Amino acid sequence: MGAGNRKICFVASDADVAGAAAAALTARYGNVAAEAADVIVALGGDGFMLSTLAAAQPMDKPVYGMNRGTVGFLMNEFSETDLPARLDLAEEAVLNPLRMRADCADGSIVEALAINEVSLYRTGPQAAKLRISVDGRIRMAELVCDGAMLATPAGSTAYNYSAHGPILPIGAEVLALTPVAAFRPRRWRGALLPKAAKVRFDILEPKKRPVSAVADSRDARDIVAVEVQSDPAIRYRILFDPGHGLEERLIREQFE
Repeated sequence: MGAGNRKICFVASDADVAGAAAAALTARYGNVAAEAADVIVALGGDGFMLSTLAAAQPMDKPVYGMNRGTVGFLMNEFSETDLPARLDLAEEAVLNPLRMRADCADGSIVEALAINEVSLYRTGPQAAKLRISVDGRIRMAELVCDGAMLATPAGSTAYNYSAHGPILPIGAEVLALTPVAAFRPRRWRGALLPKAAKVRFDILEPKKRPVSAVADSRDARDIVAVEVQSDPAIRYRILFDPGHGLEERLIREQFE
């Protein structure tokens, strides 16, 4: 589609700099509702990009981000002057989220999607005790730790990397299972699992050692079990400038 015919929806985070950028871009290129747009341009940081991707997914709209926040791993550099040409040249990556189902101690169930990771973390003074099963088979009978997470390739440079988990190429058909401050087994550094794997975390001694779970920004408190699996039926479409896509960023991150 030619630059002059592209219909753009600009959305911005609550940050003043993002709002000012949206106003300037709207004055230059116009603005349409998301439902009528060919592309959604998100102005903010990575957190805002995650929420924009979730909102755009039911409409099957691609999202092009420009960094007007504090973190911009999922964003392109900001510029007012050459946006139509950049959109024409942009490369698309498709992300499948993780689907979390958390069973809580009060009997409630929390379901949520995560583009980056589903993480478990202790909420009391004592370390958590987790039992980990993969595809119905117990793989670790007891992990004593501060927490654990299952991360996608897109999320592997975020919390997962901070916890010393591996960086995964964006096209890799694997997920990273990474502990946080593992105490026993002390030397366990995690595992790489097939993308289709179904991972279950059972919380041992949940009253004595309470645990919460978070799917990106949606949390479930006082959980007793969590099941996590990639959902290939859900597609998030994200656009990057040529040579600056997720594949290149993930490689570059490992050499800095």
